[in-house]
Amino acid sequence: MPGESKIIVLGLGNILHSDDGVGPQAIGRLRQDPRVLNDVSLIDGGTLGLELLTYVWDCSYLLVLDAVDVGQPPGTLVRMSSQELRALPGQGSVHQLGVADLLVALRVLANRTPEVVLLGVQPATTEWGTQLSPAVAAVLPALADAAVAEMSRRAHAQAKSTA
Repeated sequence: MPGESKIIVLGLGNILHSDDGVGPQAIGRLRQDPRVLNDVSLIDGGTLGLELLTYVWDCSYLLVLDAVDVGQPPGTLVRMSSQELRALPGQGSVHQLGVADLLVALRVLANRTPEVVLLGVQPATTEWGTQLSPAVAAVLPALADAAVAEMSRRAHAQAKSTA
């Protein structure tokens, strides 16, 4: 349905590179969270990059959870809107391509331009390891709470616009 709203939460990152795995770990946490609405798609995008386009091309709202290097203290939570993400010079996400390429592809190929919000966490380390650093592990619950708040905000705004 053309007017249908599709909300996707996408966790990006490599779980074998310490804090880079915060996105997939947040998705795992959200899958257990009863506050997440049934019609929200939770996707562990790992390190797939442009291959994720098939999963997100028809969404109206894309919430990306990722490690983001913004030069802040480790564990700092960051929120970036679509406009702020477009202004980044290919930087931001700790992945070389990933988010920037995916957003460009969505703008060019999608049947609509979704609202995109990135919730990021400043990593302490992205070296080899399967555990989050203490600073990032400590904010994982806050990242999940922020994701739920973003989804609720979007669902509320959507309900108001269809009423």
